[in-house]
Amino acid sequence: MSRSPYVARIRDRIGHDLLMLPGVTAVIRDGDRFLLARHAHSGTWSLIGGAVEPLEEPIDAVVREVSEETWARVRVTGVVGAYGGAPLAVTYPNGDAVSYVTTAFACELLDSPTPDGVELVELGWFARDTIPTLDRRPWIDRVLADA
Repeated sequence: MSRSPYVARIRDRIGHDLLMLPGVTAVIRDGDRFLLARHAHSGTWSLIGGAVEPLEEPIDAVVREVSEETWARVRVTGVVGAYGGAPLAVTYPNGDAVSYVTTAFACELLDSPTPDGVELVELGWFARDTIPTLDRRPWIDRVLADA
């Protein structure tokens, strides 16, 4: 997990205590298949996304996150929904606890994606009916049901 200087400053003050952060999620689809990423810190599959930086528009954040994590460009085509609560709470290996509230955006790929090898170790296209068989973040089921 890479941390922004903003989050690092907050962590200097609060340590590993629970921090609520705004996030964005990219829902990238090709027909009946969805692009998922296997995350380095957990080994689980999820959608691509991350935190919104201070003063950043969420739509710009999702474009930036996809670019940083996959080297690909996307065009945002709509909003899927907003999600939060216990399913989006994470405790990272370093002990940092985070509760995300994420806006999921429907996105169209403009380039071929490649995992960055830092945050993401693998990318894959999965049909909706095969996703429940993956070791995944359970909250993505709700997002994909709305997509």
